[in-house]
Amino acid sequence: MDIASSVDFARTARLLGRVARARGLIVPGFRCPPRMVGADRTIRRRAGAAVVSVRVRDRPGAAVVADMIEGIVVVNGLVTPDADRLRAELWEVVDGAVLDDDVRRVA
Repeated sequence: MDIASSVDFARTARLLGRVARARGLIVPGFRCPPRMVGADRTIRRRAGAAVVSVRVRDRPGAAVVADMIEGIVVVNGLVTPDADRLRAELWEVVDGAVLDDDVRRVA
């Protein structure tokens, strides 16, 4: 998915959040950019909640999505093989959403 705007970022966050929630996982909040200068991704935890901040500007969309997915993995403390399965599932969902959008644009 090419994250070209804050709208794309928000849509991706909602999509990933729905899948994570359906799996009974903690769904972090997503924001951009990180407060820490020079960081591509940061994770903050407070009072039982987590926020994953991702730098979108001047980065490939795949890198942004990878950081969002990894944020979900880290917040939930997943390790192999569960982490690998979740990553694969989230990538499939994101790829499927891109294909659905492309079909809608053509139709």
